[in-house]
Amino acid sequence: MSLKTLVLAHRSSLIQLIQFGLVGGAGVVVNETVLVLSNVVGRDLFGAGETDVFFPVPFTAFNVRNYHLYVMFAFLVANFFNFMLNRNWTFKSVGKVAIWREYFPFLLVGLGAQLVGLLLITALLNPTSPICLPDAVFDGSSGLRNKLYWANLIIIVAVTPINFVLNKLWTFRAVRRKHRTPSA
Repeated sequence: MSLKTLVLAHRSSLIQLIQFGLVGGAGVVVNETVLVLSNVVGRDLFGAGETDVFFPVPFTAFNVRNYHLYVMFAFLVANFFNFMLNRNWTFKSVGKVAIWREYFPFLLVGLGAQLVGLLLITALLNPTSPICLPDAVFDGSSGLRNKLYWANLIIIVAVTPINFVLNKLWTFRAVRRKHRTPSA
């Protein structure tokens, strides 16, 4: 099969992938903005450093750190932003199914990917991890050299393919088919 035939056969999916990517790009800006604001507010108002322990995980040697909360809050804001744009533009499902019937699967897909992201960000920021971002490069001397901000971008890139495939195949197709609202 030639590339041209392949592109023509999957034109609709390729357009959706491009739209999903553009929405995702806007979502990255929202996500990073919320993360930076959360980090600044946590530090300036509450004196909480991003790697400070928020609470220890009972019966383990692990801790939930402030950056876990900041990353989750940024994810939730960006997830809803992305959902609304994908619903209205990429998958054009407005009016075909109730918003909550698509949002909860979209959120579940995102949360599943975010759990992978939380494990990855923990490894990227943990100084004992073999994949920890190096202090020599990410010394925190500026926003562009902040480990947390770069680790967040890395997890977004890592989980995006999971999000696209699951949302295309389940959230905006199967769920819409299963929960069609009667047309007037």
